Amino acid sequence: MRNTRKAFHRTGAIFCLSLAGLIAAPSAAAQETSENDQEGLETIVVTATQRNASLQSVPIQVAAFSEGMIEDAGIKSTSAFANMVPNVSLDESFTYLNSFVVVRGVTQINNADSPVAVIVDGVPQNSQKQLKMNLFDVERIEVLKGPQGGLYGRNAIGGAINIITKAPSDQFEGTLGASYGRGDAIDLTGAVSAPIGEGTGLRLAGSYKQDDGRIRNSFTGEKADYIDYDWELRGKFTTEFSPAAKLDVRASYRKFRAGAIYDSVVPTGRADDYRSPISNIMGETFGDIFDASAKLDFDLGPATLSSITAYTELSENYRADLDFSNPVDKPGGFLGFGFQAGQGQDLGVKLTSQELRLTSDDKGVFRWILGAYYLHTDRTLLTRAFIDLNGSRDQIDNPAQVILRLDEANDNNAYAIYANAEYDIGEQLTLSGALRYDRDEREQTDRAANTVRKTSFESVQPKATLTYKFTPNRLAYVTYSTGFRSGGFNAPTVRIPVYDAERLQNAEAGFKTSWANNRFILNGAIYSARSKNFQYFFVDAVSASQIVGNIDRVNIWGVELEMQARVAKGLQLFASLGTTDTDIKRNANDPSTVGNHTPKSTTWQSNAGFQYEHDITSDLNLLVRLDYQHRGKKYWQVDNVDVQEPLDLFDVRVGIEHDRWGLYVTGRNITGEKFYADFNPRAFSGLDHVIAFRGQPATWAVEAKVKF
Repeated sequence: MRNTRKAFHRTGAIFCLSLAGLIAAPSAAAQETSENDQEGLETIVVTATQRNASLQSVPIQVAAFSEGMIEDAGIKSTSAFANMVPNVSLDESFTYLNSFVVVRGVTQINNADSPVAVIVDGVPQNSQKQLKMNLFDVERIEVLKGPQGGLYGRNAIGGAINIITKAPSDQFEGTLGASYGRGDAIDLTGAVSAPIGEGTGLRLAGSYKQDDGRIRNSFTGEKADYIDYDWELRGKFTTEFSPAAKLDVRASYRKFRAGAIYDSVVPTGRADDYRSPISNIMGETFGDIFDASAKLDFDLGPATLSSITAYTELSENYRADLDFSNPVDKPGGFLGFGFQAGQGQDLGVKLTSQELRLTSDDKGVFRWILGAYYLHTDRTLLTRAFIDLNGSRDQIDNPAQVILRLDEANDNNAYAIYANAEYDIGEQLTLSGALRYDRDEREQTDRAANTVRKTSFESVQPKATLTYKFTPNRLAYVTYSTGFRSGGFNAPTVRIPVYDAERLQNAEAGFKTSWANNRFILNGAIYSARSKNFQYFFVDAVSASQIVGNIDRVNIWGVELEMQARVAKGLQLFASLGTTDTDIKRNANDPSTVGNHTPKSTTWQSNAGFQYEHDITSDLNLLVRLDYQHRGKKYWQVDNVDVQEPLDLFDVRVGIEHDRWGLYVTGRNITGEKFYADFNPRAFSGLDHVIAFRGQPATWAVEAKVKF
């Protein structure tokens, strides 16, 4: 542990020296190239601060993916882009919609608020089940790192993910895409857009997936990671009532049925012992999601008034094995009680939100944003454990076989007001700040015992940033920011009835630089954060409960560096490095963990790759892309006993493109690296054996797309 800390300190020193060298670089190194030199890297405009601004001018560490970058990298899911960002990881585990995202050491947990705010077309996605999504017909993705509570509120303790789908166009157009891959995986997408009169347009998009899977259950012989179906339809309608009034309406519906809860039993208890699932009950998740929102913008001259109204209805149900084994391999049954056991949950969530925002124009030296936000959540969760007699999922509906039943209803109201301001002290120096107040009022009803309990959480989240522009292409900043993740109720009968809100304070210094006519970009930051009541998740199989707990105090610090370069015609290189050192300083529940890393934290991560484009003919273009990802050691639980060794993952994409069509071959994890996406030791699962969730093996797909 001591050597690890020293390595982090050396990395920080290197970062500081790099920053000093960049700022003090001789003028000859900063000379711009001539007009005959190659074109620069793509300039991306982002809305990370609720205003349109170029990516390189925003004093936040933001990873942005434009429409072209999304297509070139073959990004079709949340995990595909998240794992390309330094100090961000996203692993899929448990149910079909479940995922564990980690941003700068702050971790997502089941049945609680996410550590990142997820915004789609300006609308917050307030359920953590909405993070894992299929990405199609997307214009841009932005990943902001560090607490963003000043603008995005209680779910932005680790950062924010901003996804913008394509808007209706002013002319008729459309796209079709189809891919086929390993495991008989089929992925279809399509979109069509058309103008409907002056200033009015409609865009419809959809996707469909099915997959036989690649991870085999060695007891049943079936593939555990199948997708029976997953389809989604989305519509966007925009219109201008007048030059000063605009309406944007969005609606989508998604329905799915897929394999889930296919954890493997690991009898040796080692995190490097990769086993196949052996459950006799094949896990399955099924449900649907409906989303609708309306955004009204009124241009008042010196400011714009925006109203964002949204509604979401989500259901996710699962049925699965509770002992994760079978009568042959474990004849003693669940915990040695002599019988096999199964589990299931029915989750229902309804979200209604309203936001009002007043945004000043960009003119002048002083710019500001004022806003208010309200969210109402109705959440029901029915949990059952049952005696398994024949391996059927339907046994859960037989009352005679149910051995545990938890039935809860949660009624939550969240309120927030916020302000953001920027002031240009001079031509090169800007001071910006934000202040947000959040209050969550939570009520849980135990339907079985007919009891009600209430609690509330509140927080004031300030943020301040000082930005200095050395040149139009180079800036440095220092920032202080805070984040807040609300607390809440666990299931009514578990040993931790209420978990506390998590609060984080972050200090950060960073830089953004562009060189040689934007052909070389180097950005970086060093940060130090302190978390109070750090939230983490574990499973108690005895009570069939998923539990959120708290660690009293955690210190986090790390470094980020990101580079892009266009080194020759058609050839682009990219690389990034992220380090995260989490250090448990106080844990009253288990003092022996002091000095350990937090659960699911990874010490460091690096990404590198290249993209090469070459004209084959005047009409055809060759695309070759390689992405390499290195993940350092991952510490699965607070005791740090179980550690996943470093991973090296390679993705490749080769294609031939025309202005109107393209043909591609894509490979993911092409070397077939074995790894677990989740690992639960006995001490944190309540079972008498370790369970672990397999990551995806090597996969490939052929893809075709056409534009019209």
